[in-house]
Amino acid sequence: MFNFAIIGGGIIGTAVAYRLKKIYPDSKIVLIEKEREIAFHQTGHNSGVIHSGIYYKPGSIQAETAVTGAFLMKEFCKKYSIPFEITGKLIVANSHKELIFLKSVYERGLKNGVPGLKILSKEEIKDLEPNISGIKAIYVPGTGIVDYRKVTAKIAELFNNEGGEIMLSTRLIDVKYKDNELILETDRGEIKTRFLITCAGLHSDRITRMGGGKPCLIIVPFRGEYYKITRKNIVKRLIYPVPDPRYPFLGVHVTKRLNGDIEAGPNAVLSLSREGYKRTEISLKDLSEVFDYPGFWRLAMKNWTTGFKEMLKTFAKKFFLNELRKLLPDIKPEELVRGTSGIRAQALSLSGKLVDDFVFVTKPRILHVCNAPSPAATASLAIAEKISDMVEQNFNSEAKSFTKKLWF
Repeated sequence: MFNFAIIGGGIIGTAVAYRLKKIYPDSKIVLIEKEREIAFHQTGHNSGVIHSGIYYKPGSIQAETAVTGAFLMKEFCKKYSIPFEITGKLIVANSHKELIFLKSVYERGLKNGVPGLKILSKEEIKDLEPNISGIKAIYVPGTGIVDYRKVTAKIAELFNNEGGEIMLSTRLIDVKYKDNELILETDRGEIKTRFLITCAGLHSDRITRMGGGKPCLIIVPFRGEYYKITRKNIVKRLIYPVPDPRYPFLGVHVTKRLNGDIEAGPNAVLSLSREGYKRTEISLKDLSEVFDYPGFWRLAMKNWTTGFKEMLKTFAKKFFLNELRKLLPDIKPEELVRGTSGIRAQALSLSGKLVDDFVFVTKPRILHVCNAPSPAATASLAIAEKISDMVEQNFNSEAKSFTKKLWF
């Protein structure tokens, strides 16, 4: 019998498991992951950016956890010698219309407490990044890059060292209540636990319903594809366009990797499978859920032109190139080669709205993380603190009976 079971071995689930083990050291905790390794899906396929918190609506959970989470992430990497780099970032406007949105982003950043923000002129942009085109930009000095697989591996190692248990290749099939415990039916047998926290990412809506919750949303998978830029040192920092306020996506941007690679992307297209990292991967179950959901058609009817343009960027390099040239005007077709891809678990409401903040659903003895959007990886340690506080508030005195102490 476990005191806590956590479903999902991405960076959120792993951080939650470690956080709970640190503050309740006498408890028995198990982390359950259906894949053969942790950080297999979103955590292992993202851009590796340590976000600053500049984009998010003041007062949202994203805004509350991003700045704190970025600080905690950097401190964690320093403490455990995990390589990371503070690169800084430019958010670049290329038209007078974009200047309005640029100002809005800047004001949000100030309200969210993002340190060191500065507005740059056209000349100052060129001084910092000679290959970038823009009429104004926001300089965000604290943005960085890291390998979140390595971060998650270290958190998992610390969790193990504290006496936590990790079960890989274990798929949850059902959740049942029995007296004062939960029975987790898996493909490797039953697991009994007092409390359950689910952090299932791409399958969070399904697991929530399995646990008796009503999330009022579904997860729609969006595949993001990157190109690798072969020209060395074309940029020194991360370069982003001004985001379209209608969508929770940040647009085609230029990012660095710790190994020196420079990537451009991603676009955002409907994936034919929740785990379809290749265009040819299709899941009829995943597609039928999307196409049977009224909210999807409401979204599609309002945004079909944008969706069509994203599809063009997927199937024809020249359309992707045209978008990228807004930032890098002299980039050549031969300097772009196909790179990595990732799947974003995008929550969609019944009304057709893309949900862009964290969503939690609680049931007796269960807490579901239904939506964990960007900056989930950056904010993971802060989110783990928030979830542990919710556990203490919602799981009555039994969860509070263990010895409590500070974590890392």
